[in-house]
Amino acid sequence: MEPSQQDLILGLLLSLFAGLSTGIGAAVALFLKRTDTKVLTYALGASAGVMVYISFMELMPQASHFLQGSTGGKWISIAAFFGGMLLAGIIDRLIPEDENPHEAHSAGDLDQATPTGEFSSSGVRRSAFLFAIAIAIHNFPEGIATMASAFDTPGTALSVALAVGIHNIPEGVAVALPLLYGTGSRKRAFLGATLSGVAEPVGALVAMLVLLPFLTPVLLATLFCIVAGIMVYIAFDELLPMAERWGHHHLSIYGVISGMLLMALIL
Repeated sequence: MEPSQQDLILGLLLSLFAGLSTGIGAAVALFLKRTDTKVLTYALGASAGVMVYISFMELMPQASHFLQGSTGGKWISIAAFFGGMLLAGIIDRLIPEDENPHEAHSAGDLDQATPTGEFSSSGVRRSAFLFAIAIAIHNFPEGIATMASAFDTPGTALSVALAVGIHNIPEGVAVALPLLYGTGSRKRAFLGATLSGVAEPVGALVAMLVLLPFLTPVLLATLFCIVAGIMVYIAFDELLPMAERWGHHHLSIYGVISGMLLMALIL
């Protein structure tokens, strides 16, 4: 089985859109006087709902369909799903907590975007650099996930890219702030945070070049299960805890429900 050229181009474009969504978060952090955490909380909940719904109602059933008749198909799907969660967990553990953009900031931290004048501090510059590296590491497998979904249908690819793009917005906030403190320039902080999402289309390109020549129904099903595991981990480890930390519990739940409902209507 081989995806069409249009599917591959769509996968690259959607991964680019999802990655550069960090620029929206950067704009929120750098150009607004106060961050509206209620909006971000709802968006995080919606993104989590989209990811969980797609994982269990679209990707896993599709994987089961492709694995029908395959020896040990059930165990392949189980191993790949939890392997995806393990991969996401390992990436999180490899990045120190202080430099990890998935370690949520408080609402007060999000509003401290006023330069302090201490831009020459090597510690601040190091933190800014590590934030950019961390976000690139996190975005790389997400680009692979977006491209892998494009191997199936445009609708699945669009749904995955939308969920990833929404969850990249608060990551843009997390990257832009230390870049601002480290450089003293809002322009550089915005561009740096936006460009940190470029790792996403790079991951999609790697997926296309490396995986496409070997693509089979079993490999595609395995990819779907891995992607599902990664997205479920992101939803439970990052999105929902971050929303809870901002203190708007019910808004996050409303977001989860509406995100699931939206995917149910679209899919």
